Amino acid sequence: MPQNYLKKFYFRDYLYITLGLLLYAFGLIGFIKPVGTVTGGLMGIGLMIEYATSGGIPVQMTYFSVNLLLFLIAFKILGWKFLTKTVYGVVVLTLILSVFSRYIPQIIKDEPLMSALIGAMFCGAGIGLVFNANGSTGGTDIVVAIVNKYKNIAFGRIMLFCDFIIIMASYFVLRDWITVIHGLMVMGVMTYVVDMVINGMRQNVQLFIISPKFAEIATAINSELQRGCTLLEGMGWYSQQSTKVLMVMTKRTESAQIFRLIKSIDEHAFISQSVVRGVYGQGFDVIKEK
Repeated sequence: MPQNYLKKFYFRDYLYITLGLLLYAFGLIGFIKPVGTVTGGLMGIGLMIEYATSGGIPVQMTYFSVNLLLFLIAFKILGWKFLTKTVYGVVVLTLILSVFSRYIPQIIKDEPLMSALIGAMFCGAGIGLVFNANGSTGGTDIVVAIVNKYKNIAFGRIMLFCDFIIIMASYFVLRDWITVIHGLMVMGVMTYVVDMVINGMRQNVQLFIISPKFAEIATAINSELQRGCTLLEGMGWYSQQSTKVLMVMTKRTESAQIFRLIKSIDEHAFISQSVVRGVYGQGFDVIKEK
């Protein structure tokens, strides 16, 4: 059954999220935090508080406490489906940070910029894995999702703005422009690595699916993934036989789930996937008037 097949892959998603969180925590604790660099997001705020209190308030404590407050706000606005993997990510990352803070030493000494940039690579790779599995590390991700629900603003634009403000604000704690510049460089490297891991910044894909089990596939996509399908008439020129073609427009992050679902129904289905620059209408972007 498709549902059982998908459950197996949901379990795999959580494994990828866990691996991503381990990479992120390793980069943060082993490379970035020891050299006093501030990252973006809620983790950056937690680092500033830890630096300002000389370690009295660990970064993981601030991270977990603020996320708990955001969960209470977001639950009513975004619903439990959005928060399921986010709660998992926040809880597991908090535990990993607590363990790594005790047992992971500073990896690179006397090279603060190199240490910060290498840490950014680990953190970016980790976040990319988490995002690829439709997970989240909470913090500004939740804030961005809430804002995006009411305002048609791109996720990346809001997150970049939030990260920039947090890193620039770190000057009032650290009183060192060099460290602030290092933080901006870390943000740039993390953004680039995340982009590399999740295979580009384009968010939408178009799928053409040819299968004799088109009705079962369309019904499963509608019911399991809450995505619409359009049935087109086609004809195979070689066979000279009519056929049905399903066209599906979906978010890039959802395409893997659709492939899994199709495979569970018809392993021999013919699928074409292409990246589209813009999709407008219900469930996607709103057509804007200039």
